[in-house]
Amino acid sequence: MDVTALKCPVCGTGITGQFVLDEFFNLSEDQMTFVRIFLKHKGNLSEVQKEFDISYPTARNRLNEIVSTLGYDVEEEKESEKDILEKLKNGEIDVSSAISLLKGGQTDEGNKKI
Repeated sequence: MDVTALKCPVCGTGITGQFVLDEFFNLSEDQMTFVRIFLKHKGNLSEVQKEFDISYPTARNRLNEIVSTLGYDVEEEKESEKDILEKLKNGEIDVSSAISLLKGGQTDEGNKKI
């Protein structure tokens, strides 16, 4: 969709034309909420995870999705031992998947908890 008109809600003045929207308009409402909270905490993902009550890996994954949606490349990061243990604690993966990841392997999607 293209934006072709803008109107002041106070005085009613309007202008028409072809207005270019920036990449932030590609973000969903949930993603914009995440960005607001991320900025509120000055980029501290640990604080963001606390506010959303999510694991740190989940917060990082959401940020990576936003970066990707904005059109930037996201480098694949190797999960830290802490991230793997956090997923295990939260029931996101089972013990055998955690062991495999800690040994440097990949998770078997069949072992993933839902």
